[in-house]
Amino acid sequence: MDNSQRRASAERTTKESQVSVEINIDGTGVADVQSGCGFLDHMLDALAKHGLFDLTVRATGDYHIDEHHTVEDTAIVLGRAFNQALGDKRGINRMGDATVPLDEALAQVVVDIGGRGYSDIRARFSNPKVGDLSTDLIWHFLDSFAKEARLNLHVRLLRGRNDHHRAEAIFKALARALYQAVTIDPRRASVLPSTKGSIDKVLGTWL
Repeated sequence: MDNSQRRASAERTTKESQVSVEINIDGTGVADVQSGCGFLDHMLDALAKHGLFDLTVRATGDYHIDEHHTVEDTAIVLGRAFNQALGDKRGINRMGDATVPLDEALAQVVVDIGGRGYSDIRARFSNPKVGDLSTDLIWHFLDSFAKEARLNLHVRLLRGRNDHHRAEAIFKALARALYQAVTIDPRRASVLPSTKGSIDKVLGTWL
């Protein structure tokens, strides 16, 4: 981790997948993503582009079974790298809220980078897959990311007909909400944004 530039990398290797992630929170939106799942790559590219994160992802896994393990583990590693890159989170806005349209689709995402990994995702899709990604894994990816990034994540898919548009609106809204939340407020650049004095989980207790 590089606290001065808010960069981090993380890896995870199991019998089911091998994943590595590098992220620069203070980037320009450059993405180099190769997960083996084309639609997931598209979503992560949107996340990087609209959050202004530089993101490198390399993932391989047991796609001969299905994409579940690789998608889940990519979310886990991304969440860990994101959390590490923020360091002690001093000076960040901490909370972010974005509502983003994509043609007929409209999604709202609200985040709180407060040390608590929790998600409430209310989004329905019409088809079992969008591209080569199972639509139920969109929920699973977001939930796994929220837990590992130690943030509250609330997602509302407000409307939409096309599943591609629905998913992409969610990821773009997530990107913009995260961008707001991680931005440094110069008025409190050296201050932790918490009345508790910490926003990390220590010894099983939320502080």
